[in-house]
Amino acid sequence: MITVKNLTKSFGDFSALKNFSMNVEKGSIYGLVGVNGSGKTTVIKHLAGVFRADAGEVCVAGEDVYDNLNIKARMGYVPDDLYFFPQYTLKSLGKFYAKIYKSWSNERFSELVALLELDINRRVGRFSKGMQKQAALALALATTPDFMLLDEPIDGLDPIVRKRIFDRIIVDTAERQMTVLISSHNLKEMDGICDTVGIIKGGEMLIERELDTLKDEMKNKFEHTPPSLDEIFIHLYEETQMNRNEIGGEKND
Repeated sequence: MITVKNLTKSFGDFSALKNFSMNVEKGSIYGLVGVNGSGKTTVIKHLAGVFRADAGEVCVAGEDVYDNLNIKARMGYVPDDLYFFPQYTLKSLGKFYAKIYKSWSNERFSELVALLELDINRRVGRFSKGMQKQAALALALATTPDFMLLDEPIDGLDPIVRKRIFDRIIVDTAERQMTVLISSHNLKEMDGICDTVGIIKGGEMLIERELDTLKDEMKNKFEHTPPSLDEIFIHLYEETQMNRNEIGGEKND
């Protein structure tokens, strides 16, 4: 289980997260959705132990994640801003990961490389951006993680590769109760894979619900049912902005 309570983070004068809270149940595929700059990546980097919170709690499996090597060893993390050592081939990266992760599976790695049709002997630095993302996903999934953190994982991936990746994630979630957090602004993809969503706006959690529950709660807002996550997202964003404008107008009167 992943738990974030009243997380606050600032960078200089900029407040990136404001008392942000989130709960991801074990065995869930949770979609954290929001526009660019809303704070999704900042949340992910706290959960990955990259950032230390200014205030609040960031826990994975009941433990504080920052500087926690035991938790990080159980975690697969694919950031949006990828970096690979330029001299490494995908094969040498696999050997490197195998030394770090006790849960590493050469069999899974070989299956994933074959599934994604990647050249294991080619330097990853020479891969296209989309192929680098595929390589990062294959490496992360081959660690057999209990927790998977994916920041914009499908950017640059064609529809066939996206389906193959998501199919593998769904199988791992069902068979091993892997817990997955996906940060994305691609709402159509999230609508088809996530069982729970959190909508973040301006560093704050706007709403957090099981997706089916959210659609049921929002169905009266639309002429057709069930509404898509895309439609719900736009409605909530616009409704929140309208409410804030009304409050601002009242203060100015």
